Amino acid sequence: MINKILRSSLSLLILFLLMACLTDELLAMPPVRKTVLSNGLVILHSEDHSLPFVSLQLLIDGGSRKDTPGQEGLSYLTAKGLLLGTSRHTMAEISEELDFMGASISSSSGRDYSTLGLRSLKKDLDRSLEILMEELTQPAFPDEEIKREVRKTLAAIQSEEDEPGEVAEKEFRKALFLSSPYAHPVIGTKESLPKITRESIYRFYKDYYHPNNCILVVVGDITSEEVKTKLFPLFEKMPTAEIPQAAFVSSFAKGPETIRVNREITQANIVLGNEGIDRGNPDFYAVSVMNYILGGGGFASRMLKDIRNKRGLAYEVASFFDAAKYPGSFQVVLQTKNASAHEAISLALKQMELIRKETVSNEELDGAKKYLIGSFPMRLDTQDKLANFLAQVQYYGLGLDYAEKYPSLIKAITKEDVLRVAGKYLHPENYVLVVVANLKEAGMDKVSSDADPPVSEHGIKLTDLGISVDSITPDFQKEYRLEEASGVVVTSVKPDSPADAAGMKAGDVIRKIDLNTVRNMKDFDAAILYWEKGKNIELSIKRGKNIMDIVIATDSNRM
Repeated sequence: MINKILRSSLSLLILFLLMACLTDELLAMPPVRKTVLSNGLVILHSEDHSLPFVSLQLLIDGGSRKDTPGQEGLSYLTAKGLLLGTSRHTMAEISEELDFMGASISSSSGRDYSTLGLRSLKKDLDRSLEILMEELTQPAFPDEEIKREVRKTLAAIQSEEDEPGEVAEKEFRKALFLSSPYAHPVIGTKESLPKITRESIYRFYKDYYHPNNCILVVVGDITSEEVKTKLFPLFEKMPTAEIPQAAFVSSFAKGPETIRVNREITQANIVLGNEGIDRGNPDFYAVSVMNYILGGGGFASRMLKDIRNKRGLAYEVASFFDAAKYPGSFQVVLQTKNASAHEAISLALKQMELIRKETVSNEELDGAKKYLIGSFPMRLDTQDKLANFLAQVQYYGLGLDYAEKYPSLIKAITKEDVLRVAGKYLHPENYVLVVVANLKEAGMDKVSSDADPPVSEHGIKLTDLGISVDSITPDFQKEYRLEEASGVVVTSVKPDSPADAAGMKAGDVIRKIDLNTVRNMKDFDAAILYWEKGKNIELSIKRGKNIMDIVIATDSNRM
């Protein structure tokens, strides 16, 4: 995940320089023709005779969110299984013929849908189509090949355990999606994959791989008449079927919640976020502009400017909304030295809070719009990209004029829109945080988890007050000019809690203070923590006329 973000930021920089030569008008997209066959298959066709190639993409509404519970990875293995041989030819025989023609057939699965793709020279299209239809309609799902694919996938999952960024992402999704078809990895888990059999794969295939559950996109060196004569007869032979329907039920964690994973590594890999939006949300375009300014704009984003450029704390930091058919996630992903993990997290939260409270500048708004509009044509600059774009436009119901509408949708966003959606969809007080790091070096090995908070002799927990805290690091002490490192940093405050009523917020430093200097405490006057390594945490609460003193016992291993 982190490496992907690094590559993405470099691409953003290069693209920004290229955009200086472009206007904010989109490149013209070739006309698209839509046909619905008698069996319900939707076909989109766009001619492009610049190269003698034809690209096809078949989108099947059968992604991992439709996996059978306990058999996560079923959609993935079904898509892979299409290319493992047919009732007439082995996988090796098909691969050899495709290689000879210079053609390729690919398959994949995502959370919402699966795809089957073909790319062929125009002169070899007839034979390439025959092979594609054979793999689509006559898959053998050979048992030994399926077992081999399961072993390969299990090996990939094991390999991901050595990738801190992948570990953080998996833990984040597991924690955020309490009960959701989006919670599990598309490829499945080491527990679920051994339970998937050839019979269950064939059943999934028979349930979802039907024309009335698919979208076919055809792009390239092929005319409308050729589409009618070559493709229509092939796909019209596919029989329709009743597609299983199930309600999408999802619930999200209401933080704050912190998951810490110890690894002997030099860099902390951090994922922080909350519930996101779905692709059909009318706020999608305002959210796109807001997120570009916050953390999605690479070197132009606030987070990267503050956390990396100004303070030199992070190798990379970025934010994004993962919008799908149903609500996904909002994430901040960053990588930093273990010792600066606390401070980097605190600064990310502060940037989230800032964009929620203050309008962005005209310069920021204009820069985000220019980038989003100017970069749009790059989604359409190859046949494969255009095929993928059109399939998604149809699947998410965006309209075939989406490319023409997009600039005006982005241009219409105002500073007030950005402020509104930031307040609505960013939750710096209610987040899930995953830290994969050398926890000792990060100063997190001595912090009690939310699942086992320190408890006083009176049975009161820190979380009862709505406070989550971490110890002050030397870097944090220096940044905030603290005389000593005794005290704690508030990492989160639960909404409507006593601490929230007191006006506390993430990033506050709580240390020994005089009650008389506390301001804006309303009916809850103060929550003050005194901390010294190896000793006790003393928490004094003053609520109206009633004063309660609590001593929360701890030792050097608890803070």
